[in-house]
Amino acid sequence: MAENKTRQNDLSVSDYVDAITDPVRRQDCLALIELMSAATGHQARMWGTSIVGFDTRHYRYESGREGDICLIGFASRKQDLALYLMLGAGGYDDLLAGLGKHKLGKGCLYIKRLSDVHLPSLTSIIEQTVIRIRQST
Repeated sequence: MAENKTRQNDLSVSDYVDAITDPVRRQDCLALIELMSAATGHQARMWGTSIVGFDTRHYRYESGREGDICLIGFASRKQDLALYLMLGAGGYDDLLAGLGKHKLGKGCLYIKRLSDVHLPSLTSIIEQTVIRIRQST
């Protein structure tokens, strides 16, 4: 079975954030680090070369594939900030309705910038996600 390419490593989170040329995006990433660190109680670590992750969780698919991944995390992508929050289980409709400009993917929340969203709603989504994932494992 193939090994997971996205693994926690010793690359520098500071170097990753410092390399972001857009100053607003860089500040948004620093704010996300604070939010996610507070929600998990863990410091940011790099997962692969482009995901800033917090804490770890073990997963196992029905296929038998298993591994470790960050509990929550984010990445600065070309178009958006991708927040890895495993929202697929539902239960976030009210918070998402008041969040502001965003898109949803399979388990990801995409936002252009933090100023586009209601920060208390985003904070609640992050905090509830951490609680739900920890309760399910």
